[in-house]
Amino acid sequence: ISSLSANNPAKLEHAVRAHWAIENNLHWVLDIAFDEDSNRTRKGHSATNLATIRHIALNLINKEKISKVGVKIKRLKAGWDNDYLLRVIGVI
Repeated sequence: ISSLSANNPAKLEHAVRAHWAIENNLHWVLDIAFDEDSNRTRKGHSATNLATIRHIALNLINKEKISKVGVKIKRLKAGWDNDYLLRVIGVI
């Protein structure tokens, strides 16, 4: 479903591939760093709320450029070190 013309399949292919590349990369990072696929919250809006919190956490972690490690290590480090957590959140 798109407003793109079917007369230009190369443009349509590029748009579809670009969309799925973003979707797959984001999902992969959330699954590896936050183990999102193992989340079994089902009641009310809890799954949506936790996904939103994970997205916010991922964005904050990606903004922190001092530590040159991966997202999963940064997340774990923020859990272990309060000073680093404050740096990730942007307080320091």
